[in-house]
Amino acid sequence: MHYVRKRYGDRWDGRKIRTLDPLNRISAYIMPTRIGAMNLLHDRIEVSAVERYIRKKRMQGFKGFGVMHVFAATYIRVVSQKPGLNRYISGQELYARDNITIAMAIKKEMTLEAQETVIKMEFSPYATANDVYEIFNRFITANRADGDQNDMDATARILNYIPRPILRAAIAFLRFLDYYNHMPRFLTTLSPFHVSCFITSMGSLGIPPVFHHLYNFGNCPLFISYGPKHTEFLTQSDGTVQRKTYIDFTMTTDERICDGHYMASCLKTMREIFRNPDVLDGPPEKVVPDID
Repeated sequence: MHYVRKRYGDRWDGRKIRTLDPLNRISAYIMPTRIGAMNLLHDRIEVSAVERYIRKKRMQGFKGFGVMHVFAATYIRVVSQKPGLNRYISGQELYARDNITIAMAIKKEMTLEAQETVIKMEFSPYATANDVYEIFNRFITANRADGDQNDMDATARILNYIPRPILRAAIAFLRFLDYYNHMPRFLTTLSPFHVSCFITSMGSLGIPPVFHHLYNFGNCPLFISYGPKHTEFLTQSDGTVQRKTYIDFTMTTDERICDGHYMASCLKTMREIFRNPDVLDGPPEKVVPDID
């Protein structure tokens, strides 16, 4: 995490945004839960440029480089230029997150009975596609071994043994602590619900992308899901038929973090990168800071 000077009212992982207009500030009270403030978006990308980019990376020795790496690197690049996408609501206040963290669920093996775990990875806003690939590989390799390979798994297993009434009270107490920014730092560091974004691949399962709900626990404001590639044949203006390959994706967002115009601008930037993913080979020329 890069250093950010803290002031009264900030959280350890975020800086309180103090220049909001009154309507934006009270929206968190009008819509007090993340589920109640969800916006759902479905879009698709034409993937010819992405496919060429993936082939290029694999020829360079990045074995297994794929669509997931492109989506994650694209999200990070968008955040580096549109930091409002990386805000979050906590305690009915809006914060600019200090870091970029991505969570994803993985199976230990691709079987119905295999254990599932969640990995949580932190990235620099200057991260390239190569950086994303290396970090993904390190976390996935470490966590696909048998047993509780990370502290998140171990903590969940301990909580699993707590009787239901006590567990319910314990989670309610954690919500209370989180609301007032008193949750122990090690728990928010472990928590997969305190992240910038969740990304999930439905393509690996061969099914369309889901509209995944957000979680009221924690502060994750964005869930991205993408499906498998599919082909369409489109008639052109000259009467010829052209073959196009697409990937559908969905985004579930917390509408309280930024307005519709800003979100549309983020989506436009995503599309530009998908049309020219080679820009992910190098870091951004500059990183744009969020407002005060």
